[in-house]
Amino acid sequence: MLELNRVRSPLTMNPFYQRAHFLTAAARVDQCPPDEGREVAFAGRSNAGKSSAINALCHQNALARTSKTPGRTQQLIFFELDEARRLVDLPGYGYAKVPDAIKHDWQQHMAAYLEQRRSLGGLVVVMDIRHPLAEFDRQMLEWGGRADLPMLVLLTKADKLKTGAARATQHAVEQAVSAMVGKVEVMLFSALKRQGVESVQRLLDGWLEVGSATSPAGLPDLD
Repeated sequence: MLELNRVRSPLTMNPFYQRAHFLTAAARVDQCPPDEGREVAFAGRSNAGKSSAINALCHQNALARTSKTPGRTQQLIFFELDEARRLVDLPGYGYAKVPDAIKHDWQQHMAAYLEQRRSLGGLVVVMDIRHPLAEFDRQMLEWGGRADLPMLVLLTKADKLKTGAARATQHAVEQAVSAMVGKVEVMLFSALKRQGVESVQRLLDGWLEVGSATSPAGLPDLD
């Protein structure tokens, strides 16, 4: 397990992620922004802490909004980091009060997005560390694996468990995910304690090709 998961204090603000702002919302893949540049998508069950994780990574309090009714947001929300790099908040899923027909519709749209989006550089699957690897979490990992996407499992609310229990859960999830889709990074994360923020930002830097000398055409070099 990586030592990168340790809490760092004080947390250095990353200006690249701090400048994230709302770009657009899309109900279907054909409504998404032009498929160019690089983007990273965040997926997770309702109440897994996905919005809080995005906000913590971007050093903002209300960039990704949390609905009082989990599962209500049914759109892909795009946040722009610069003219060619984006973060994407996929619809929350798995909430019991959402009708099965709506859940199925969401799944169809998310599968199409993950499989068709050429600019997608990676997928972050957000899970509450106390309830990891639910059915829909496994479905997202399978879709990401089929699309041959780099993936990160982000175990949120790590502050809710003692250190030993959190590490044990991390190890168990690593083993389970490896058996499903091969090697996938698994990190502990706490939006409240800012645990894991810098580690995730460094991983996203690679997926988004931040400062890369081999950035694809049209991607500005941030060095």
